[in-house]
Amino acid sequence: MKKDTITNSKAINRREALKGVATLPILGVFGYGIYKKWKIERLSKYNISKDLGLNFQNDASVVASKSKGKKLRLGIIGYGIRGAQLLRAAGFVRPEIIDEWKAGASKNGNDKRYADYLAQEDLNIDIIGVCDLFDHNANEALKAAANIHRKGTDEQSQLTAKRYRRYTEMLESPEIDAVIIATPDHWHTKIAIDAAKAGKHVYVEKGLTRTIEEAFELRKVIKETGIVMQLGHQGRQTDSFKRAKEIIDKDVLGKITLIEVCTNRNDPNGAWVYPIHPDGNPQTIDWEQFIEPTAYHPFSLERFFRWRCWWDYGTGLGGDLLTHEFDAINQVMNLGIPHSAVASGGIYYFKDGREVPDVFQAVFEYPQKELTLMYSASLANDRFRGKVIMGHDATMEMENTLTVFPDKRSTRYRNQLEAGILSADKPMITYVPGQENVDAVTSATEQYFASRGLLYTYVKGKRVDTTHLHIKEWLECIREGKTPSCDIDQGFQEAVTSHMATIAYRENRKVFWDEENECII
Repeated sequence: MKKDTITNSKAINRREALKGVATLPILGVFGYGIYKKWKIERLSKYNISKDLGLNFQNDASVVASKSKGKKLRLGIIGYGIRGAQLLRAAGFVRPEIIDEWKAGASKNGNDKRYADYLAQEDLNIDIIGVCDLFDHNANEALKAAANIHRKGTDEQSQLTAKRYRRYTEMLESPEIDAVIIATPDHWHTKIAIDAAKAGKHVYVEKGLTRTIEEAFELRKVIKETGIVMQLGHQGRQTDSFKRAKEIIDKDVLGKITLIEVCTNRNDPNGAWVYPIHPDGNPQTIDWEQFIEPTAYHPFSLERFFRWRCWWDYGTGLGGDLLTHEFDAINQVMNLGIPHSAVASGGIYYFKDGREVPDVFQAVFEYPQKELTLMYSASLANDRFRGKVIMGHDATMEMENTLTVFPDKRSTRYRNQLEAGILSADKPMITYVPGQENVDAVTSATEQYFASRGLLYTYVKGKRVDTTHLHIKEWLECIREGKTPSCDIDQGFQEAVTSHMATIAYRENRKVFWDEENECII
């Protein structure tokens, strides 16, 4: 099938059809009415996904009740906001949360949190070690690890995991097979390297490293030790992203030259102004250990609980939120590390002593691929913009719901546009996860809920936590000796790309990636 002609027998040129009826002087008007009726029938029957060779049937995999193979023994290092989410995805939730979910379900029949959690696959693991520098968090992690039966406070289990004051003590234990690292960014590399050298498999949250030097060091150690490392980009499991890759691979969009990705949030929590826990004080927080990898600073509750706001501990919008957007596009298009980057922004709204910007833009050039990737973010505006991939023939909006609009100047779809079979104002492809129909434009209600299901994807039509699937994939790779989808090579590309943007911003210059010598210049 040629690129610029899609089933011409199905896409009759409107001008030719009108020319035909015009040759019938007596039946001209009547003939045009027949044509209009034909056009409506064709619109109702035409299926462009079949023309393009797309097959968006649901994933053939099923959700098992329990993972097969050896039971693995895990430790979790860092049990803050993300650490608690990761442990929940792995199957371990504090009894108080179970109570909350049950109460929600009893009040609202649409509250499916507890039902979804119970339906989640048993990953066949034990959490036998926890480590956190804040006593409160460590105790909460112990309660979650003990709740192996997924019950509420009325059936609490006896604490079984061990608390480690230092992660190095956990890594020395022969009983630990693997660790989940959910610490602030400035600890990621050090802990991951020590874990790999100790023979422990690693699941580490993004951003992968705080500095570019750490990215090279970590990649070297992971490859030398051969442990299984998964970077925490659960978007790798999102069903619509997998479908987006199929659309790209089928060249549905035509020549792609511009991609725009964005992050907009407009609340203190979204800008990392997290609540300061009332139990936090120098007696309950190991501050000296917290600042070990960085410059000395006196004890600060703001820095401990809102660490993302300072360069000593976090990586800013580049390493934190840009990485989500880049990884989504990278898995779909295999972009790799860009040739160059420029960045700008500033602290324009949150005048709270932070160092990292709350407005940030970065532009990455890929001359070898003849395209530009643009990222922009504001932490003081909630306007949704999403991911937009622009080709000569069509544009794809890529989130949990996929929509593809033909370009009104498209070469490939000219016949269908002129015949009225396609319209530049309406999606020619709409994909809602959990449904098998790729062509039907869904209702506003369906689109509303689909666009906000950012924590879930669908397997065989069943809603599943993407973080759960990402951890499951990591565990399966450990058991089967396979490579996970977001391994050290993918992580290295993400790390270098985000550091290029951060360096460009902090040094106010354009930076380049020297591919031959593997260095930023």
